[in-house]
Amino acid sequence: MFERITIASEQMNGEPCIRNLRIPVATIISMLAQGIQSEKILDYYPDLELEDIVQALNYAAESVREKEIPLTKIE
Repeated sequence: MFERITIASEQMNGEPCIRNLRIPVATIISMLAQGIQSEKILDYYPDLELEDIVQALNYAAESVREKEIPLTKIE
């Protein structure tokens, strides 16, 4: 399902990365969260492809699906 996401214990401390490129999924998700456009991310990382970014987003979504994350209650 996530053929572009790789995990290797000897690479990046076992963090999920994009296609063994030593680019962590978390880095891509963080950049998107900061408002950096996909095109700019592709400029920063020329080895990436748009499908890598899409799959990183899907992987992140799946990794938090049906898990409880502690949030601060707003009153």
